Amino acid sequence: MKIIGNGVDIVDNRRIAKSIKIKGFVDRIFTKNEIKDSLKTNNKVSFFAKRFAAKEAFVKALGSGFRNNINYADIEIKNNVKGKPLVKISSSINNYLKKKLKINKCKIYISLSDEYKHSIAFIIINKIK
Repeated sequence: MKIIGNGVDIVDNRRIAKSIKIKGFVDRIFTKNEIKDSLKTNNKVSFFAKRFAAKEAFVKALGSGFRNNINYADIEIKNNVKGKPLVKISSSINNYLKKKLKINKCKIYISLSDEYKHSIAFIIINKIK
């Protein structure tokens, strides 16, 4: 495997607390599944802050930023049955990987963490031969 990129992002949870109160913010940034999963948690700020940081870290690892038809909703952060975070990417990102980076398959590693004031995400994207 070859590392395509890594990315890290940290967010101030107070900023996310303010943002999720703004009409349209949650719907613009998060997928329907993420919004549905947020209903299962008591700490919505932490939930959304970690996912926001993960999306930012992902585009840094990708090296594209939010352009080339890549939007926040193209990146979905889920948890497996044991709670391990996973990244699900849209067909737009898959097309970007294939056309621009010549990558057919990749493995995405993610780590999320938070404290009272901050949330952080770290992403590594590996090319699979």
